[in-house]
Amino acid sequence: MVASKIVILTGAGISAESGLGTFRDNGGLWDRHRIEDVATPEAFARDPDLVHSFYNTRRAQAAQAEPNPAHFALAWLQADWPGEVVIVTQNVDWLHEKAGGTAIHMHGELSRALCANCGHRSPAPLVMTPADPCRACGARATRPDIVWFGEIPYRMEEIADHLHSCDLFVAIGTSGQVYPAAGFVTEAAYAGARTLEINMTDSETSAAFDDHRVGLASQTVPAWVTAQLDGVRQLL
Repeated sequence: MVASKIVILTGAGISAESGLGTFRDNGGLWDRHRIEDVATPEAFARDPDLVHSFYNTRRAQAAQAEPNPAHFALAWLQADWPGEVVIVTQNVDWLHEKAGGTAIHMHGELSRALCANCGHRSPAPLVMTPADPCRACGARATRPDIVWFGEIPYRMEEIADHLHSCDLFVAIGTSGQVYPAAGFVTEAAYAGARTLEINMTDSETSAAFDDHRVGLASQTVPAWVTAQLDGVRQLL
C-alpha cells in the first residue's frame, strides 16, 4: 500500500554530515555550553552578549554549510511524490530550503530575528548584538528567533493536524529525547500511520517505531527515497 501523505521529522543527525554539530552526542554542543547559559529566556535576560555570541557562531556555520544527499533526497521526494510530503524539522538551519525543499521549523530559524518587545519577526543579520533595534518598534530587544528551553515550539496545532492525517511517519536523525517531538511517533501511530525510524543508532523512542533503517543519513535516506519513488512508478 502506498502512503498518500508522508510526514517526516528531521533532527540534528541529518545535518551532521553537512558539518553542523549535534547537541547530545559526545562532543556535541551541550558538552561545550550549558543550556542554562545560552538557550533559555533567563540566559538572554542575564547575558545577552553571550547568547548572541553563541548564535552568531552557529549562524555563520549554517551560512557556510551545504545540503548533503539526505536533504536533496527529501526535496526530491517532496517534488515527485504523488501525494503530500510534509517535513517538520527540529533544526534551525536552512539546509532543507537550500536543497530545494520546504520545512516547518518547529524550533525557529537562525536566519530570523524576533523582537522580544513587540513580537515582530525579520531577517537576521549575520551578526546580531543587544544594541540592534527592532525594525517595527525600535526597541533594542531583538533576539534570535529560536525556541528556547521552556518555550512552546512553533506551529504545534498545524503539526498535530499533519500527524493525525498522515499514512506514514518517518523520523530521521533524531535523538528521541526532546519533547514534544519525541512524542510524534506515538501520535501518528495512534492515528493509524505506519512509522519508520532512520538513524545512526537506536534512539530513546526506537521501540515505538514499526520499522528501522540504520546508517548514515546521506546513504540511508536517498536509498529509502529511491525505493519509495520506484514503488510508486511501478504502480502507475
